[in-house]
Amino acid sequence: MKIAHVVCVYPPYKGGIGNVAKDFASLMESDNEVTIFTPAQNNLKFKENGGIKIKYLKPFLEYGNGAFLPQLFFKLKDFNIVHLHYPFFGASETVCLAKLFFKKRFKLIIHYHMDTDSLSFFSKILSIFSKIIFKPLFNVADKITFASEGYILKSKIKNFYQKNKQKFYLLPFGVDTDKFFPNKNKREENKINILFVGGLDSAHYFKGVDILFKALGKVLNDKITLDIIGQGDMLVEYRKIAKEIKMERHVNFLGGVDDEELVRNYQKADIFVLPSINSHEAFGVVLLEAMACGTPVIASNLHGVRSVFDNKQEGLFAEPGNISDLREKINILIADKNLRKQMGANGKKLVDKKYSFKILKERLEKIYNI
Repeated sequence: MKIAHVVCVYPPYKGGIGNVAKDFASLMESDNEVTIFTPAQNNLKFKENGGIKIKYLKPFLEYGNGAFLPQLFFKLKDFNIVHLHYPFFGASETVCLAKLFFKKRFKLIIHYHMDTDSLSFFSKILSIFSKIIFKPLFNVADKITFASEGYILKSKIKNFYQKNKQKFYLLPFGVDTDKFFPNKNKREENKINILFVGGLDSAHYFKGVDILFKALGKVLNDKITLDIIGQGDMLVEYRKIAKEIKMERHVNFLGGVDDEELVRNYQKADIFVLPSINSHEAFGVVLLEAMACGTPVIASNLHGVRSVFDNKQEGLFAEPGNISDLREKINILIADKNLRKQMGANGKKLVDKKYSFKILKERLEKIYNI
């Protein structure tokens, strides 16, 4: 089977949508011919990663993570499956036209990652055509996958979902449990390490890093530290905030790290926090990575995120944007080592039962072959 993934970003860019596309592609590459179509990064034109072909297309128009790629029209016609990762302003239109023109030459599957609110002025301009073809795109799709029903029921596509449930397939994300696993020896006695992992660029403004800083302003000390993994154009601003509230001595900006170092940081963390502020956070793969490493989690109580784990079982929910509530939830876990240990163990069990790559691959195969 020939499978194409069309996605706005792709690793080494650090972002959830690109990482999900990579996971989907990697799980299917052994038995299929898999190709990634994504905008050019650093003038890259083509490369192979294992059995995955990565084709970097030069945009005719580009802004942020949006890119107009009309050349996709003819490149998709020879595939059996085209899996579009939505949103992708500038490419969704081309994919829609290709499906309408070539009709049954390929099966179109759309993964609905998230809504697109709070766009900048130029992003809104680039998204005009995507809004025009929004309904035709989903009408012409053969199947639509999504990670959380709770999110879909509150999303911009909720009405279409209610009328066309036969098109929709639940596809929660997964994690490689051979790579992400607990290591008790990594954790330091008599110290608490809090961890955040996420993009620090303006496209990921919704991650709530500033909220986390303010919640921890009176909490961090020589025995309680915060590690920040991520990079982007907001890094300077976040360093400034940390300095202004006099917590820079206890915050470690680790930048972008490789996969091995990422796993080590999850393993040594005592608490993982995802303090996102709005519905642009539709799931949170980082929560799966943390739980796979036996680390208890604290996350914002958002529609998509709350489907990932159970409150007071694998971790705690905090109200989005509520600094005092986030601080309270962090303090609960700081004060109770046994609770952290139990929640960490529960999280590992949940990942093994529901989110392993083996389970994700079975779901993908079923969706592709129905």
